[in-house]
Amino acid sequence: MLAYAGLFLVALAAATVLPLQSEAAVVAMLLSDHSPWLVLVVASVGNVLGSTINWVLGRAIDRYGSRRWFPASGPALDRAARWYRRHGRWSLLLSWAPIIGDPITVVAGVLRERLPIFLALVTIAKVGRYVAVIAVTLGLS
Repeated sequence: MLAYAGLFLVALAAATVLPLQSEAAVVAMLLSDHSPWLVLVVASVGNVLGSTINWVLGRAIDRYGSRRWFPASGPALDRAARWYRRHGRWSLLLSWAPIIGDPITVVAGVLRERLPIFLALVTIAKVGRYVAVIAVTLGLS
């Protein structure tokens, strides 16, 4: 159970302020014979929750935007906002992507994307990414 708690925390942190990649933890868990379904659920819930924290921070950008720990810098936020305005809420399907994913989730909060839509699209993206990682890992092991 401790391994799953660790996976949850890594997946959560990877979607927020820390520069982590949760895929390595997912692969390690799978190679250690942990349940692929439980790995998928735990990593997905942690990662979606982390992105939701970004959304909440985006909603509160006036208060936190200038802080050093904020998950997106001014230039990154500007790029993400342009991307989001051009592609709309569908850009949340890239929330899994390194570098651009976190700023997109913050901008969704800044631009007041509705939470149910945010959760649906981010969940599709995050679960889809983990399904792909699990499929590749189990196909190679």
